[in-house]
Amino acid sequence: MPQSSARRRLRAVPDSSTCDTRPMKPRVTADQHLLDSQRRSEWKQKDAWRTLRILSEFVDGFDTLSDVGSAVAVFGSARTKQGSEGYLLAERVGAALAAEGYAVITGGGPGVMEAANKGASEAGGESIGLGIELPFEQGVNDYVDIGLDFRYFFVRKTMFVKYAQAFIVLPGGFGTMDELFEALTLVQTKKVTQFPVVLMGTEYWGGLVDWMRDRMLEDGMVNAQDIDMLLVTDDVTEAVAHVVKGAAAVKDAD
Repeated sequence: MPQSSARRRLRAVPDSSTCDTRPMKPRVTADQHLLDSQRRSEWKQKDAWRTLRILSEFVDGFDTLSDVGSAVAVFGSARTKQGSEGYLLAERVGAALAAEGYAVITGGGPGVMEAANKGASEAGGESIGLGIELPFEQGVNDYVDIGLDFRYFFVRKTMFVKYAQAFIVLPGGFGTMDELFEALTLVQTKKVTQFPVVLMGTEYWGGLVDWMRDRMLEDGMVNAQDIDMLLVTDDVTEAVAHVVKGAAAVKDAD
């Protein structure tokens, strides 16, 4: 396992001292190249070789994270401001998880991700960041002990689900919703079992959960147990206790 003070990266990051200080143009990412349906002429020549790069990301991710103990993934907006209520809440979540012996895994960016990593790190826990290549460089925040930068979203998603025993989701946007509903789908379809999902913030998430009950459930699109797998709370202690209870249920099942 890498030393806690080291960051392992899956791609080179330019030295900031040599970077051009002019406004950056959005760069084309590896995901964009892979999914670009307008470049059909390149598929046969490039896609087969691209699989080797994808394979290497899986190998490096598995190798780096294979010795991580019990862990919880914390999601939320990169736009959450330092010192805000949401930021402080994420710090408390990270610290509380660390106190229970969990490593904290985030997307490695700013906002909620930084706050959860900070809370875990300052509480003496293991702080992990799984970054992603974006059109504008984001970088891994300063509170990450083990950092990985991925080119491909689907590789990164695999690492979140494989190495986390639960998800705690704070207010966020499309990316946060993506992670949330992917986790719910994997539980619903039995791809993963006993996977607690906690939504922190009753005011933020209440409308969504009400819609799921009033529309999706009423129309027969989901079952009651699909929605009951969600815990919605404002209480950090309750959230972490729910995670611990889920872990205990897995041990009892074994």
